[in-house]
Formats: sequence, structure tokens, C-alpha cells
Amino acid sequence: MDFSLTVEQKEFQKLAREFAQNEIRPVAAHYDETEEVPWDVIKKAAKLGLTAYRYPEEYGGLGINDPITSLIITEELSFGCAGIATAINGTGLAATGILVTGTEEQKRKYIPMFTDPDNPRLGAMGLTEPGAGSDVASMTTTAVRDGDEYVLNGTKQFITNGGIADIHVIFAQTDKTKGWDGIAAFVIEKGTPGLKMGAKDKKLGVRASHTAQVILEDCRIPVENRLGGEPGSPTYISGLGALKMLEATRPSVGAAALGVARAAYEYALDYARERKQFGKPIIQNQAISFKLADMAMEIDAARLLIWRAAWMVKNKLPFRRGEGSMAKLFAGDIAVKTALEAIQILGGYGYMKEYPVEKWLRDAKIYQIWEGTAEIQRLVISRLLDKNG
Repeated sequence: MDFSLTVEQKEFQKLAREFAQNEIRPVAAHYDETEEVPWDVIKKAAKLGLTAYRYPEEYGGLGINDPITSLIITEELSFGCAGIATAINGTGLAATGILVTGTEEQKRKYIPMFTDPDNPRLGAMGLTEPGAGSDVASMTTTAVRDGDEYVLNGTKQFITNGGIADIHVIFAQTDKTKGWDGIAAFVIEKGTPGLKMGAKDKKLGVRASHTAQVILEDCRIPVENRLGGEPGSPTYISGLGALKMLEATRPSVGAAALGVARAAYEYALDYARERKQFGKPIIQNQAISFKLADMAMEIDAARLLIWRAAWMVKNKLPFRRGEGSMAKLFAGDIAVKTALEAIQILGGYGYMKEYPVEKWLRDAKIYQIWEGTAEIQRLVISRLLDKNG
């Protein structure tokens, strides 16, 4: 076992850390307050390759396919601001869907749209619905074939970049009687008639990330926009296979939560070293120092779970015991706990918006909810333990 980072990984860590400190941190409070899309930061990130590094070179990316490198970058960007990091990385969900399930023609058409450093495009992945969150199979959005087109109808809820993305990857039912095999993913380009943005969500945290409903009303797209092609074609992937992309992204969500936890911990540590009561820094009080010890230990434990999951992905090992879910679940819980403790260490100051720790708590909470709630992660883990031991 080797826990050291390669030279390349260290370089990317340094690049992302400096970007977070110099470009994200100074504007984080502004975008949290205004809820605007941080286009200036996204464009700077694209110029540095922070939006395209993971995509294959043949599609215009940098070809950095090491999953641990991706997790390191995600942690650092979220250390800067979880909302801005989501704005930068949210496109990856749509792109991953295309890479995992798309035909070669679809990949060559759409992935280069996400790798252009001079004109970064946004992607959105539409899965959740007003009445279908954890219970994905109950989605009601439909895709009905009509000649050489599919006609989509339905509403998607809580969609990152929803309605403003250049490319939407939308999951829909093609045949309810076929269960998972009746679910398919479709690419819908910006400006397609019948695709529109619904209500924009006003969120507790990650407010720099645009979240909105996506409404589909008789939205017609070419048959070739069905990802993977029609059933029976050599490139066809079932709906269940398409949804497995979420499993591969869970460690990345954990890494983002880890970045938030680390931000809260480091701020609380610095504060405890400088803040004096009764003539000594408060870190010398066990009530404070023990909190910081637990925070440091749990952050390291979360990172090890996340990196183990990435190592398994890199070595093509299946998550037989829910290792991806473990990483996401533990990191999300630790992010909330760490932010709460950071507020406690700062006392009254921690409760004030003039200090950043209250923002980190608001940001942290979403990591116990999106891409599978904490309860769903425990369900996944327990079922796999029952199945595989």
C-alpha cells in the first residue's frame, strides 16, 4: 500500500488549491449572497484545464483519467466554495452519462463542447422528479417514439444547471412495463422547442450553483439522440446500466463534502490558536482541543474511504460492500458534524454571517441529501452486505 501522491497528482493539487484560494475564496460570499452563476470563475477554471482534464484527449480533454487526481481536485475546489465548485463540476454529470453510455458518434459530437477552454459549456443531468427522488423507477417523464423522433414530456426537479445548460441528459420512461429496461437517457440541446426552465430554486446552501426545474412539453428530438442507441444495437445499454454512472460518481461527491469539512476544520483550528480566554489560547482547553482532534481524525478517515473507492475504480474492482456509498455517506456526515463543531468553537462569532463557518454548515447539509440520501446509502450498503457478506 502506498499513500503518497505522484508528481502529477501533487501538481494538480497545487494548481487547484491555489485556484481555490486566489479565485474562489475571495468571491465565495458574493455568489452565496447573490445566487448568480459564477461565470467569471468558470471561465478561469476552463482556461486552466480544471473543467476538461478528465476527458479523453481524442475529445479535446487532457486525458487525465486517474480517479484519485479527480478527487484531489474536487476536494480543493470545494475547499474554496462548494457552490462554485458545483458550478464548475456539475457539467460532469451530463458528460459522464455521455461517456459511459453514448455511442462513439455521440461522444465525438458532444464531449468536445465541454472541453473548449475558450468557450466553456454547461451540462445538466435530469433524473430527479417532483415525485421521484430516491425511488428512481417511479419517474413519470416519458419518451415516445414518433417516426424518426422521440417526444418527451415531464418535469425534472432540483437539476443543477437546469434550463440554462447547453446540453441536458434527460432520463425518461420509454416503456413502463419493462422496468429498468424501459428507462433511457436522451441528449437535448439548448434551444430545442419544448425544453424550458421552470422555477429556479432558492436554496439553503451551495447557492452559487444554479438549480431549477426542467420542463419538457412535447419536446421533439432526433432518434439518434437516445444515448447508446436503440435496444438491440451493439452499443445499447439498459436503463439500469446507465444509472450505474451514479455509483461511480459517489466518491467524487464525498470528496466535495471533504473539502467543506476541511475548510471548517482549518478555520476553527486557526481561530482556536489565536482566540484567548483566561490568558491562554482556547486550544489549550480540553473541551476545544478534543473537538479539533476528533475533526482531524474523522477528516482523515473520510479521505481514506474516498481514496480507497477511487483505487477500486482505477483497478476495476466492483463495490461489493458498497464502498462508494460508504465514502459518500461518511464524508457527508462528517462535513455536517465538522461544520457544527466549528461554529461551536467560534461561539457567537460562528453564528454570524461575517464569519464563513455558518456558510460551510449550510453547504455541508446537501451532501447528506443529493446523489442518494444518507438513508439510501445505508440501504445500499446493508443490502450488499446481506448479499456478499
